[in-house]
Amino acid sequence: MVTFVDQVTLHLSAGNGGDGCTSTKREKFKPLAGPDGANGGDGGTISLISDVNTTTLLDYHHRPHRTGLNGTSGAGDYRNGAHGGDIVLKVPVGTVVKDARGKLLADLDSVGMEIVVAQGGQGGLGNDALSNQKRIAPGFHLLGVPGWKGEVILELKVVADIAFVGFPSAGKSSLIASMSSARPKIADYPFTTLHPNLGVVQAGEQRYTVADVPGLIEGASQGKGLGLEFLRHVERCSALLHVIDCATMEPGRDPLTDLKVILGELRDYQVPDGQTPLNERPQLIALNKIDIPDAKELAAFVTEELEAMGYPVFAVSTATHEGLKELNFALSAVVLKEREGKVVGAQKRFSLIPTKAEDSSYIVRKESISGEDVFRIIGSKPERWVAQTHFGNTEAVGYLAERLRKIGIEDELVRKGAKRGSTVIIGEENGVVFDWDPLIDSVAELADGIGLGEDEKRRTNEQRRGEYYAMMDQRAKGREERAAVREASVFIEEDQE
Repeated sequence: MVTFVDQVTLHLSAGNGGDGCTSTKREKFKPLAGPDGANGGDGGTISLISDVNTTTLLDYHHRPHRTGLNGTSGAGDYRNGAHGGDIVLKVPVGTVVKDARGKLLADLDSVGMEIVVAQGGQGGLGNDALSNQKRIAPGFHLLGVPGWKGEVILELKVVADIAFVGFPSAGKSSLIASMSSARPKIADYPFTTLHPNLGVVQAGEQRYTVADVPGLIEGASQGKGLGLEFLRHVERCSALLHVIDCATMEPGRDPLTDLKVILGELRDYQVPDGQTPLNERPQLIALNKIDIPDAKELAAFVTEELEAMGYPVFAVSTATHEGLKELNFALSAVVLKEREGKVVGAQKRFSLIPTKAEDSSYIVRKESISGEDVFRIIGSKPERWVAQTHFGNTEAVGYLAERLRKIGIEDELVRKGAKRGSTVIIGEENGVVFDWDPLIDSVAELADGIGLGEDEKRRTNEQRRGEYYAMMDQRAKGREERAAVREASVFIEEDQE
């Protein structure tokens, strides 16, 4: 049975926005009092927040699919739809959030950090919100936008002050059990510890946390055994304690050789940018199992050489608790020094929720699919507008065409060489496909041959203004000619009668 999970893939689906409503208000003596269709509610978002009381990703391992709540549709009499409730997923402190491609999104290494990983869909507008002086009684509404769907990867990196590192069965689990109230599984065979164990240690008035990192073997930094899974948890620790077994009977094993192998693996492991390499962090050495006479003699023999290398050395025994007090206060001093060197922010809770406005830029790309020229439009606004359009309603389709024309997409299509009936796709991959039918002013210009040539462009505002003035001059000239004819021909109504 799985009891600890430090990596999981979440399949998320945010709530969809509710549709708007098309309705006309009807009262006694006011059968058609105007539009009163209300807006749909926004879909619920899904966010992650780091919580100190959450220690594992096990719940998300068993239930990786999470779905947000949908917004409800609007109704007549100006009744807006309800918003879908937001979902907040608690994760352990030290969780790294990545997208499906492995790109880093957030590092939740402090309590209360929050990030929205699945944005809910926007609710559609009702015909009351769409009405204006030109569009007095719209006969359509906007549909709700679907919520974001996709995957995010969660990786847990244990947050602790001190990491116990060493070979399997070196006594790391026994040491953390002796120094703290943690009760890890202990046995005399390799890889007893399959996941990190955390413990809280008290040294006078100072309190710090230690992590029992599973045992390492030679080649762990290249992925041998479970090395990469173990070394990932050492990244968060400020200092390292090398736990060396002085009572091992394995051939080729001695304290100096074990230390050399572990230092090589720490040196070869690549930490993320901006972090101190593992082999450059403060390090101490605990020569363990000195309750055995031969081990105590060996520890005394190598202590001087290890101290000459610059390491503080402590001979300890988890069975008799010999040397644990001195080791405890030495670790506490290292932790205190590291904490003083860090700048601690005063903000207890902050958010990583993006607040930037929707990007209004877009691109029109000419492509060839099965020998046919198509024009693909990519942009957040055009794609959202298409999702909001009910294509079974001619008014809604006309409103979409008007919106696209206002931001210049129609002009850009003409510049790219699009003609009436050209295939246009809005969105990536499986976007919305339709035949382009330009508006009236575009039809007149295309009929005159404007925009059909590769080097020709549509008329500028200055050209249109000049043509308008020429037309008005021609009309004025015609009026003058008709007035001259009337003056030359005199008609008397009385004589005619």
